[in-house]
Amino acid sequence: MRSVTYSMGVSLDGYIVGPDGGFDWTEPDKEVFRFWTDGIRQVGVHLLGRRLYETMLYWETADQEPSSDQDTREWTALWKALPKVVFSTTLSAVEGNARLASGSPAEEIERLRAEPGDGEIAIGGARLAAEIAAVGLIDEYRAMVHPVLVGGGIPFFPRDERRVDLELAETRTFGSGVACLRYRVRR
Repeated sequence: MRSVTYSMGVSLDGYIVGPDGGFDWTEPDKEVFRFWTDGIRQVGVHLLGRRLYETMLYWETADQEPSSDQDTREWTALWKALPKVVFSTTLSAVEGNARLASGSPAEEIERLRAEPGDGEIAIGGARLAAEIAAVGLIDEYRAMVHPVLVGGGIPFFPRDERRVDLELAETRTFGSGVACLRYRVRR
């Protein structure tokens, strides 16, 4: 069965976006960017909320910028080819290799798991992840912890007062001080 993973950059105090709406502190250096690129190769489909989808639209054309380097072009090619499902009540259309979801996130995940296909079902966006976590469908949490305290904002983990037992699957520390923490949900 295809696993469901939730991965985002997060501040040490637990936020994916600061109180001012900014997330410039998550900009990866070359080493972290390579890690993200290698990771996206394991994804079969990416589920996104509207806000993250709109942020990631940049990658639909990033390879066309004169300043784009080989790493940017490689990530862009992978991202553009990746099937994406967008959950939104306000968008009427999406671009690129994306489609608007017609059902709930849980229904979409069950449908994707029933279809033939390889790769993980990746979740992007804290609000979408919280909805999927509430029904127990996340198999693995991947936090790219950045060495910054932002003091508030949108939390990485849902605040639903539900206990979820995890087991450590991997840690990796980068030269920039970013730490990747992978935890599997104990079932």
